[in-house]
Amino acid sequence: MNTTIRLFAALLALLCASAVAHQGQTHADKAGAVRKEQKDWGIAGDAKAARKTIEVKMTDAMRFTPEHIEVRQGETIRFVLRNDGKLMHEFVIGTQQELDAHAALMVKFPNMEHDEPYMAHVAPGRVGRIVWTFNRAGDFGFACLIAGHYQAGMVGRIKVVAANRSDGNRSKP
Repeated sequence: MNTTIRLFAALLALLCASAVAHQGQTHADKAGAVRKEQKDWGIAGDAKAARKTIEVKMTDAMRFTPEHIEVRQGETIRFVLRNDGKLMHEFVIGTQQELDAHAALMVKFPNMEHDEPYMAHVAPGRVGRIVWTFNRAGDFGFACLIAGHYQAGMVGRIKVVAANRSDGNRSKP
């Protein structure tokens, strides 16, 4: 019985220790190799392959500028994320379902640790970067999932236009 209690206590301590993340951290550019895992919205990109840079500003008004982004399937984008506010903000790319689920977890566990190539945490007055390859067409989103920010409307949309569509056949917004 004592062994079971000690094992449970050790496991609980490990879980609590892994839950610390956002507070006081700037989450500077990731060092080392990026884990390349295919997601519904693409895969981590190689910075050398990025031909396009998109700057996104984040503010304490709980908004992104721009809120809507359009890219072509197959493009590797370098996102430069500027936090113009006084609060920590983040930029997380995903499907609506993924963003909703992650936002709900962040409300329950606001200090949850996570460090994925499709997300950047940016301290006030700082700049973060993500390089992402959009290898699947579709409508995706980006959001700040810090508890309360997502709920306040800090979200945006990414439209990935299929590579086989010619510019002459693209529908007008």
